[in-house]
Amino acid sequence: MAPIRSIDEKSDLDHPEAVALETKSQGSSDSPTWTVAEETAVRRKLDWQLVPAVTILYLLCFLDRINIGNARIQGMQEDLDLYGYRFNIATSIFYVVYLTVEVPSNILLKHVGPRYYLPGLVVGFGAVSVATAFVRTFAQLCVVRSLLGIFEGGTMPGLAFFLSSFYKREELYFRVGIYVSAASIAGAFGGLLAAGLSQVPDWGIAGSRLHTWRNIFFFEGLLTIIVAMAAPIILPQSPETSKYLNDREKWIASERLRIEHKSHPNEKVQAKHVKRALMNINNYICAAGFFAINITVQGLSVFMPTILRELGWEALEAQYYTVPVYVAASLVAIGIGFISDKTRMRGLYLALFTFLGITGFSMLRWGSGSHVKYAAVWLCALGAFPGGPGFLSWGLNNASGPAIRAISGGWIVTLGTMGGILAVWAYLPNDGPNFPIGHTINLVAQIFVLFLSSFGIWYCLRENRLRARGARNHRLEGLTEQEKADLGYRHPEFRYIA
Repeated sequence: MAPIRSIDEKSDLDHPEAVALETKSQGSSDSPTWTVAEETAVRRKLDWQLVPAVTILYLLCFLDRINIGNARIQGMQEDLDLYGYRFNIATSIFYVVYLTVEVPSNILLKHVGPRYYLPGLVVGFGAVSVATAFVRTFAQLCVVRSLLGIFEGGTMPGLAFFLSSFYKREELYFRVGIYVSAASIAGAFGGLLAAGLSQVPDWGIAGSRLHTWRNIFFFEGLLTIIVAMAAPIILPQSPETSKYLNDREKWIASERLRIEHKSHPNEKVQAKHVKRALMNINNYICAAGFFAINITVQGLSVFMPTILRELGWEALEAQYYTVPVYVAASLVAIGIGFISDKTRMRGLYLALFTFLGITGFSMLRWGSGSHVKYAAVWLCALGAFPGGPGFLSWGLNNASGPAIRAISGGWIVTLGTMGGILAVWAYLPNDGPNFPIGHTINLVAQIFVLFLSSFGIWYCLRENRLRARGARNHRLEGLTEQEKADLGYRHPEFRYIA
């Protein structure tokens, strides 16, 4: 029979800086009474149930967000008269609305549960994508992009919080990395799909004929709705309701998280949880990093077809050339998530990959020749795409308790989404075809990520050393046991993952 494992037994011995809050000895009342093999079996069953589902949902989310970039070079710009800064305005409206709904959406998600709420959001933005196929004016485009922001705003932080309710801290980055890599897959799939759908012959009723770019929005939105309506069959409300697990496995899935987080999974969001999340310095490090990464990720996602077209390729050819870049970026993001979870380190990998982005944007800014610049686009994507799941997972890892995690995830993505607004205005029509301003902004963003990652490592390790010396023990004075548990990440026995 496999040995019984106390919580984080191996990880904590190998990495004393990253132990969980109040790790108990095997003899304590909170000691796990299951084997390593049992826990592994539970985790694998959850992987097969949850990870493919949330990956597909986020792929559809990102696909419906970035297809405007594909549609732009397939005739949308001319049909809707998107001259001057109109395209930038329409795309930035999406992000403005997007960032206002993330925290409220996560609070609502925590209250009603994920099984129907998350698929409901996906159905909503799928319907908006279908509606976009019928817009006739710039004003109508702005309206549907606002509606898209409402539904998509809660999806990314909601899916991240959903996964954090099923996985332990050292298991989270890899899973978040897989589903966020759907952004890269969506870019690749979106380029192929847009190229194919734009070739569908003109069809529809008089006055509402669909063609080229309109087909992209209509069929991608319809696909989104169909898939999302089937999602509640797979998604569970909580570990205890998973149809993939038997009764003992449900208990293990729930209890292992209760022991690690020292809180009840069904706790309600209260004002104190909001305060704890907003006071967490690590959240702002991760939010700033997410902001800087978003400048590149969102910028490349929307403008890569335009950038490649300016290098001399025709519209369809430019769509095809985006595909291998996104595929490679998604594989790298997943691989880094796996390695990061195994080593229980976050900031190091975020810092190292900025050197690819710094090199890539330097080549785009000062290099010449389409082949050199296409290689530079590869470096930019490979360097940036692991950063989104990295910073989000880092923030969730260092937030304690389900309610605080729900607020923290939404808050990090809210602040980080502002990078998407800047990304929209980084690449302006009068800056083409070489886009020196846009590439410079992204270069500075990558350097900023390097600084933030390094500072985050220093801050987490410093806090862990101070707590190990007892420098934060005064926070426990005069508190009840419940008040001590409510300290979350501020508890002297809590250790940050660096």
